[in-house]
Amino acid sequence: MEPEREVWISKMFRNDFNEVKEFSETVVQINRISKKTKGGNQIRFSALVVVGDKKGKVGVGLSKAGDVRNAIRKAITAAKKRMVIVPLRGTTVPYSVREKFSAAEVLIKPAPPGSGIIAGGPMRVVLDAAGIRDASGKILGTSNKISNVYATLKALETISKLDERNQK
Repeated sequence: MEPEREVWISKMFRNDFNEVKEFSETVVQINRISKKTKGGNQIRFSALVVVGDKKGKVGVGLSKAGDVRNAIRKAITAAKKRMVIVPLRGTTVPYSVREKFSAAEVLIKPAPPGSGIIAGGPMRVVLDAAGIRDASGKILGTSNKISNVYATLKALETISKLDERNQK
Protein backbone atom coordinates (compact mmCIF):
# COMPACT_ATOMS: atom_id res chain seq x y z
CA MET A 1 0.00 0.00 0.00
CA GLU A 2 1.28 3.47 -0.86
CA PRO A 3 2.32 5.67 2.11
CA GLU A 4 -0.06 8.50 1.09
CA ARG A 5 -3.04 6.15 1.10
CA GLU A 6 -1.97 4.68 4.45
CA VAL A 7 -1.84 8.14 6.08
CA TRP A 8 -5.24 9.03 4.64
CA ILE A 9 -6.83 5.83 6.01
CA SER A 10 -5.27 6.29 9.47
CA LYS A 11 -6.53 9.91 9.59
CA MET A 12 -9.99 8.74 8.61
CA PHE A 13 -10.15 6.21 11.46
CA ARG A 14 -8.49 8.54 13.96
CA ASN A 15 -11.24 11.12 13.45
CA ASP A 16 -13.88 8.47 14.09
CA PHE A 17 -12.35 7.10 17.28
CA ASN A 18 -10.88 10.25 18.88
CA GLU A 19 -14.20 12.06 18.70
CA VAL A 20 -15.13 13.81 21.95
CA LYS A 21 -18.78 13.36 22.95
CA GLU A 22 -20.53 16.56 23.98
CA PHE A 23 -23.73 14.79 25.11
CA SER A 24 -24.37 11.97 27.55
CA GLU A 25 -26.66 9.33 26.10
CA THR A 26 -28.79 7.06 28.30
CA VAL A 27 -30.95 4.23 27.00
CA VAL A 28 -34.11 4.19 29.13
CA GLN A 29 -36.04 1.36 27.50
CA ILE A 30 -35.82 -1.13 24.65
CA ASN A 31 -39.02 -2.86 23.48
CA ARG A 32 -39.31 -5.85 21.17
CA ILE A 33 -42.16 -5.30 18.72
CA SER A 34 -43.70 -8.24 16.88
CA LYS A 35 -46.10 -7.81 13.97
CA LYS A 36 -48.04 -10.64 12.33
CA THR A 37 -47.72 -10.66 8.57
CA LYS A 38 -48.66 -13.09 5.82
CA GLY A 39 -45.09 -14.38 5.65
CA GLY A 40 -44.73 -14.81 9.41
CA ASN A 41 -43.78 -12.60 12.32
CA GLN A 42 -41.91 -9.37 11.68
CA ILE A 43 -39.73 -8.50 14.69
CA ARG A 44 -38.44 -4.97 15.26
CA PHE A 45 -37.07 -3.03 18.20
CA SER A 46 -38.03 0.30 19.73
CA ALA A 47 -35.54 2.36 21.77
CA LEU A 48 -36.17 5.28 24.12
CA VAL A 49 -33.03 7.40 24.64
CA VAL A 50 -32.39 10.52 26.72
CA VAL A 51 -29.57 12.82 25.55
CA GLY A 52 -28.22 15.76 27.55
CA ASP A 53 -25.13 17.91 28.03
CA LYS A 54 -25.52 18.17 31.86
CA LYS A 55 -25.47 21.98 31.48
CA GLY A 56 -29.15 22.64 30.85
CA LYS A 57 -29.86 21.00 27.49
CA VAL A 58 -31.84 17.76 27.28
CA GLY A 59 -33.69 15.84 24.56
CA VAL A 60 -35.67 12.62 24.22
CA GLY A 61 -35.82 10.32 21.21
CA LEU A 62 -38.00 7.30 20.49
CA SER A 63 -37.24 5.28 17.39
CA LYS A 64 -37.80 1.87 15.79
CA ALA A 65 -35.51 -0.29 13.67
CA GLY A 66 -34.82 -3.88 12.68
CA ASP A 67 -32.06 -4.30 15.25
CA VAL A 68 -31.30 -2.74 18.63
CA ARG A 69 -28.14 -0.87 17.58
CA ASN A 70 -29.87 0.98 14.73
CA ALA A 71 -32.89 1.76 16.92
CA ILE A 72 -30.61 3.36 19.54
CA ARG A 73 -28.65 5.29 16.89
CA LYS A 74 -31.86 6.63 15.33
CA ALA A 75 -33.26 7.57 18.76
CA ILE A 76 -30.06 9.49 19.62
CA THR A 77 -30.33 11.42 16.34
CA ALA A 78 -34.01 12.20 17.03
CA ALA A 79 -33.20 13.34 20.59
CA LYS A 80 -30.46 15.70 19.40
CA LYS A 81 -32.90 17.32 16.96
CA ARG A 82 -35.45 18.08 19.68
CA MET A 83 -33.43 19.54 22.55
CA VAL A 84 -34.96 21.68 25.32
CA ILE A 85 -32.97 24.33 27.21
CA VAL A 86 -33.70 24.11 30.94
CA PRO A 87 -33.03 27.11 33.19
CA LEU A 88 -31.11 26.24 36.35
CA ARG A 89 -30.95 28.13 39.63
CA GLY A 90 -27.69 26.88 41.09
CA THR A 91 -28.02 23.09 40.98
CA THR A 92 -31.82 22.89 41.06
CA VAL A 93 -34.89 23.95 39.09
CA PRO A 94 -36.18 27.50 39.70
CA TYR A 95 -39.90 26.62 40.03
CA SER A 96 -42.19 23.86 41.22
CA VAL A 97 -44.28 22.48 38.36
CA ARG A 98 -46.91 19.77 37.86
CA GLU A 99 -47.38 18.56 34.29
CA LYS A 100 -49.48 15.92 32.53
CA PHE A 101 -48.74 14.02 29.32
CA SER A 102 -51.21 11.33 28.26
CA ALA A 103 -51.86 9.21 31.39
CA ALA A 104 -48.58 10.26 33.02
CA GLU A 105 -48.47 13.07 35.55
CA VAL A 106 -45.25 14.34 37.14
CA LEU A 107 -44.42 16.81 39.89
CA ILE A 108 -40.99 18.50 40.04
CA LYS A 109 -39.93 20.70 42.96
CA PRO A 110 -36.72 22.58 43.75
CA ALA A 111 -34.57 21.06 46.50
CA PRO A 112 -31.82 22.47 48.76
CA PRO A 113 -28.18 21.99 47.65
CA GLY A 114 -26.75 18.59 48.52
CA SER A 115 -30.07 16.73 48.62
CA GLY A 116 -29.57 15.06 45.22
CA ILE A 117 -32.23 13.94 42.78
CA ILE A 118 -35.12 12.40 44.67
CA ALA A 119 -37.20 10.97 41.82
CA GLY A 120 -38.20 7.67 40.23
CA GLY A 121 -36.31 5.90 37.42
CA PRO A 122 -37.34 7.58 34.12
CA MET A 123 -37.67 11.02 35.71
CA ARG A 124 -34.26 10.70 37.37
CA VAL A 125 -32.60 9.96 34.00
CA VAL A 126 -34.08 13.08 32.36
CA LEU A 127 -33.22 15.38 35.28
CA ASP A 128 -29.67 14.01 35.46
CA ALA A 129 -29.12 14.45 31.71
CA ALA A 130 -30.31 18.06 32.01
CA GLY A 131 -27.67 18.76 34.66
CA ILE A 132 -30.08 19.17 37.55
CA ARG A 133 -28.30 17.88 40.68
CA ASP A 134 -30.85 18.72 43.37
CA ALA A 135 -34.57 18.25 42.77
CA SER A 136 -37.51 16.41 44.21
CA GLY A 137 -39.86 14.64 41.82
CA LYS A 138 -42.87 12.39 41.96
CA ILE A 139 -44.49 10.29 39.24
CA LEU A 140 -48.23 10.47 39.91
CA GLY A 141 -49.88 8.75 36.94
CA THR A 142 -48.97 5.68 34.97
CA SER A 143 -45.83 3.57 35.34
CA ASN A 144 -45.22 3.66 31.55
CA LYS A 145 -41.60 4.81 31.08
CA ILE A 146 -42.19 6.45 27.70
CA SER A 147 -45.10 8.56 28.95
CA ASN A 148 -43.21 9.51 32.13
CA VAL A 149 -40.12 10.62 30.20
CA TYR A 150 -42.23 12.77 27.87
CA ALA A 151 -44.17 14.22 30.85
CA THR A 152 -40.88 15.13 32.56
CA LEU A 153 -39.63 16.80 29.37
CA LYS A 154 -42.91 18.72 29.09
CA ALA A 155 -42.51 19.85 32.72
CA LEU A 156 -38.99 21.11 31.98
CA GLU A 157 -40.34 22.99 28.92
CA THR A 158 -42.96 24.59 31.17
CA ILE A 159 -40.23 25.66 33.60
CA SER A 160 -38.28 27.30 30.76
CA LYS A 161 -41.43 29.14 29.59
CA LEU A 162 -42.11 30.35 33.15
CA ASP A 163 -38.51 31.54 33.44
CA GLU A 164 -38.73 33.48 30.14
CA ARG A 165 -41.98 35.11 31.28
CA ASN A 166 -40.55 36.12 34.65
CA GLN A 167 -37.38 37.58 33.15
CA LYS A 168 -39.34 39.97 30.93
